[in-house]
Amino acid sequence: MKAKSTKIALAMLLAVSTAFGAQQELVRGNGAEPQTLDPTLGEGVPGAMIRGDLFEPLMRTDRAGKVVLGQAASYTISKDQKVYTFKIRKDAVWSNGDKVTAGDFEYSFKRAADPKTAAPYSWYIQILGIENGSDIVDGKKAPETMGVKALDDETLQITLTKPIPYFLKGLAHGTMAPIPQKTVKKFGNKWTQPANIVTNGAYQLKEWVVNEKIVLVKSDKYYDNEKVSIDKVTYLPIPEFSTEYNRYKAGEIDVSSSGISSSIYKQMKKEHPEEIHTYAQLGTYYYYLNMKKKPFDDVRVRKALSYAINRNLITEKILGGGQIPAYTFVPDGTDGYIAPKPEYMTWTQKQRDEAAIKLMTEAGITADKPLAFELLYNTSENHKKIALAIASMWKKAFNGAVKVTLKNQEWKTYIAEKKAGNYQVARAGWVGDYNEPSTMLDLLTKGHSSNNSFYDNPEYDKRMNAARTVLDDAKRNALYAEADKLIAQDMPIIPIYNYVTNRLVKPYVKGYPTSNPLDKLKTQFMSVEK
Repeated sequence: MKAKSTKIALAMLLAVSTAFGAQQELVRGNGAEPQTLDPTLGEGVPGAMIRGDLFEPLMRTDRAGKVVLGQAASYTISKDQKVYTFKIRKDAVWSNGDKVTAGDFEYSFKRAADPKTAAPYSWYIQILGIENGSDIVDGKKAPETMGVKALDDETLQITLTKPIPYFLKGLAHGTMAPIPQKTVKKFGNKWTQPANIVTNGAYQLKEWVVNEKIVLVKSDKYYDNEKVSIDKVTYLPIPEFSTEYNRYKAGEIDVSSSGISSSIYKQMKKEHPEEIHTYAQLGTYYYYLNMKKKPFDDVRVRKALSYAINRNLITEKILGGGQIPAYTFVPDGTDGYIAPKPEYMTWTQKQRDEAAIKLMTEAGITADKPLAFELLYNTSENHKKIALAIASMWKKAFNGAVKVTLKNQEWKTYIAEKKAGNYQVARAGWVGDYNEPSTMLDLLTKGHSSNNSFYDNPEYDKRMNAARTVLDDAKRNALYAEADKLIAQDMPIIPIYNYVTNRLVKPYVKGYPTSNPLDKLKTQFMSVEK
């Protein structure tokens, strides 16, 4: 009897151990506290990763970043390529058990365009070319007139003003995720709180402690949940990467944020090269120049400041993680795009500095009449290092004629100040929303909510409007290149470098992609094998 009891006890212990071993948990560094988890109101990388785990649009991205079917089971396109008809998955379900309907998407799209919502990505409706979308965003027509209609619970029809070659790619963006209408109407702006939120993605929100952690758990209602390995994922908002790195070394973080500092990158490259994962990213790090404030309304000043930045020094010495010096806004190779090579790109840094001094002197700025301004950036070790380096470059190149004061702010305040134009020069970065040049170039069109330089060039807008309707990739990319040349000519922004994604990933984390140009790193594609 004793031997038999021992065997039973061992069997029970093994069963319990196996059960605990099957529980998969992941901790991810997130860089900063997100503004919101509302897909319609969200912007910026800190919230994008989390919202990508919680919500799924009609189309989604796979592990490699390729756009595939999401909440849509299928779609058809009319002969004139202006009417798209989507069939919603029969097994698409909200986390509360309600069916995801075509009406949820209709409500969400109209909510994003409605000026009353004040969605930061309302412009996205405009670039997707949805019928009446632009007029609704501009307050000229009612949201009800939008070319989005639920024909029945499982059929959504979207009508475009004209054919848009990147329309399906664009639908994979988080802004196009459905919103639970009943929940929003019941709880208002508190609908994203853990006790209220309803989601349709692979995960649902369990806990949100501001500036400490956001905890998500696997949704048993997600149609593809059998292929989702991670049961629980915790996001930690840690702005300083040195702090995040210490927690990574202590085993408290499994996947870091993408903001690895140069010193840590070099250290890890020597000690644990297998834990650094790198891939090219469709994105550019740049500085905004507020063209509404003097002397930044003078193209000579803007060009001078751009020319005097030694981009190679920044990418090789300060960052050292494979970043590429940028002289145009759109990264070369974006969806087959060949970026133009502006003349200053071919100069030596000495030639650029000489040209910069000449332009600044012509603008009346000298050591006797110096230019003093603030450089705004959001709190981050890398942003601070780059800002310090560039301020030093400007001081040296212009012999003290340019004096810079650094000003750092937390993410939410930084975003608000930049949008309001309460700055002179500000750090910025943009990672594409879809793999096509317009995802970058649209930002500088007149009236765009992210056009924080307040750039206004009718010729630029003309080229961008013309490119949108061209279905031939080569011809469309040629028009984009013309627009990119105008940016180098007018310099409303200063491109500094093109991103790569560098993360620290523990060896036991499986499924981390080798390529994902939009860096949509979804937890559902990863697993843990300790």
